[in-house]
Amino acid sequence: MREPVAWTGTRQAPPALAGLLEQVACGDQDAFAAVYDAVAGPVFGLVRGVLRDPAQSEEVTQEVMMEVWRSAARFRPDRGSAMTWVLTLAHRRAVDRVRSAQAAGDRERRAALLDRTREFDEVTEQVEARLEREQVRRCMGGLTEVQHQSVTLAYYRGLTYREVAELLSLPLGTVKTRLRDGLIRLRDCLGVSA
Repeated sequence: MREPVAWTGTRQAPPALAGLLEQVACGDQDAFAAVYDAVAGPVFGLVRGVLRDPAQSEEVTQEVMMEVWRSAARFRPDRGSAMTWVLTLAHRRAVDRVRSAQAAGDRERRAALLDRTREFDEVTEQVEARLEREQVRRCMGGLTEVQHQSVTLAYYRGLTYREVAELLSLPLGTVKTRLRDGLIRLRDCLGVSA
């Protein structure tokens, strides 16, 4: 591909540009070279005005020129001039590049934000666990002293019924009864179905 010619703003498109585009549509490379020379400068100027970045402007200009080569058959002289058609292609391509860059930036910002925040499920689980602990503490407070001690020793410290009975200096049967009664009261308090 040729380098884009700097657009001075005084050069007019040749009147035969529409005819050249018809030849380009048929695959005429010499006609495309003439079209390229006529429109590359204005295309680059328009794209540069939208993008501001010279390197990206050159890249988009080349993309536009490739699009002119591929889609010359879609040019309709009854809808406007050949230069207007080419510059419309250039403007659309430049705006697409800006939108693409903005979308990529937005995606990166959202990804960075997600990396900094906890996942929703993790937060929900922590809140639910804290609420459950508070509810268990409240319900444990409603037990008798022997029930509270029996449940704490058996379920929080992992002692056997016999070890609980020995620690509390109570008969084994009494400990089993207090544990059963305490667990029933906890179940009712917590709203757990049997």
